[in-house]
Amino acid sequence: MQTEQLRDFVVDKADDLKARDIQVLDVRGKTDVTDFLVICSGNSKTHVRSIAGHIATESKHAGEPALGVEGEDDGEWVLVDFGPVVVHVMQDATRDFYQLEKLWG
Repeated sequence: MQTEQLRDFVVDKADDLKARDIQVLDVRGKTDVTDFLVICSGNSKTHVRSIAGHIATESKHAGEPALGVEGEDDGEWVLVDFGPVVVHVMQDATRDFYQLEKLWG
């Protein structure tokens, strides 16, 4: 998949499990680490884990496995790394505290 297709795929899969407030940040030119950040919220630790797990599983089935998944044990903030697209699935309190949209926006 091209980077934009992967970004759209990830957003669609997050939406499948009712992720809230999905934001896509284009960080090209701000960092060499990734091109897009996808940030979304879940209602609980279980919901956050489920969203991230669904994204990772569906991408693997589509032939684009994640490079890594971090934070599944805690469930407050799960990061799914695809290289050019990095997904942050967070609980509201964690998202409000770190304010990634302000940091990278």
